[in-house]
Amino acid sequence: MIVKKMIKENLILETQFAPAARASLATLEGQSRKIGSIKHVASMFSTVPNPVVILNQERQIIFANPAFKALIKVPEMDRIVGMRPGEAINCIHAFETSGGCGTTEFCSQCGAVQAILAAQKGAADVKECRIMTEVENEIVSLDLRVWATPYAFEDEQFTVFSVADISNEKRRRVLERIFFHDVINTAGAIQGLVDMYLTIDDPAELRVMGIDTMLSQASHQLIDEIQAQSQLMAAESGELTVKPTQFESCILLRQLLDVYQNHIVAEGKKIRLNTAAHNVSIQSDRALMGRVIGNMIKNALEASASGDVVTVGCEHFFDYVRFWVHNEKVMPKHIKLQVFQRSFSTKGEGRGLGTYSMKLLTENYLQGRISFESEPEKGTTFMATYPVEWLMLKTQEE
Repeated sequence: MIVKKMIKENLILETQFAPAARASLATLEGQSRKIGSIKHVASMFSTVPNPVVILNQERQIIFANPAFKALIKVPEMDRIVGMRPGEAINCIHAFETSGGCGTTEFCSQCGAVQAILAAQKGAADVKECRIMTEVENEIVSLDLRVWATPYAFEDEQFTVFSVADISNEKRRRVLERIFFHDVINTAGAIQGLVDMYLTIDDPAELRVMGIDTMLSQASHQLIDEIQAQSQLMAAESGELTVKPTQFESCILLRQLLDVYQNHIVAEGKKIRLNTAAHNVSIQSDRALMGRVIGNMIKNALEASASGDVVTVGCEHFFDYVRFWVHNEKVMPKHIKLQVFQRSFSTKGEGRGLGTYSMKLLTENYLQGRISFESEPEKGTTFMATYPVEWLMLKTQEE
């Protein structure tokens, strides 16, 4: 086990946030026996439906109730003693540094670590946190509410840490906000155009004003927003069907630029196709890939100010094609650390499915990888890389 190996070898542990030091195996075993000796602890926590662990001062697990062991699908207690919560859950950042869970710069935005540190200072705390885990090579996003409570026993300080999965609650809230906000706004625009249409008798005047074109664009946008949410719900439930076809990258990009140049988020801004873009023949699901790149373009436009330019391009290398979208603005660090998490949004509470859906569709369905960079003087660039030929995986063949 990686964690026990680190403890045995007494490695120099690095951290960018919480303390990295760990207790020795002997100390862990002693603490675990001590907690286990407390009368009724095991039976009391076994009746609690939420996952519960007890942590030592190094944030390591020394006790876990059956609900927590069921959550991580590990029935034996000795396999998780010494782990930190993120390591046991298999958070994608838990093993990025030698310090483990709590020690990366991403952990500075994690509600679970924040709550535990607060409890270690003597104050019970409740936080929400978004954790991305890897399960059988697929990314799974969790929205959790966590409680951390200080607990003293025989001159030692511990933390009782419990977890509730609020993914359904957060998903419902986000979807409601999207429908109440985006869809109703678009429907309102359609209603306004219809009202104008009804007050004008001369068809020539309608064409001059462009009402027929605007009405068509708004109705297509409404349908697109509804389809986007339908696709996302199917993707999260594992019911989304991928339909690979052959298409060309630059044709896809030009069609997306045509759509978004007339979108409300593009008002006062410019979108350009990079002149060096490679036209690559791709075998993949054109609709899903268009959804991902379209979200990249939309996000770049929303981040841009009037007069800014959003540039779109693609490049061919080896057996892959990389699409990229660049805008001139730079993300603050706290935003960079939370991009791709399901319920996080720069647009306010109850939003935030754009970048998450890009990652979900790309990495769980389109056999690709998505990333971004955002630096002063360079701006922000999102990049999505896909195989040129559709890879027939064993699970698909079966």
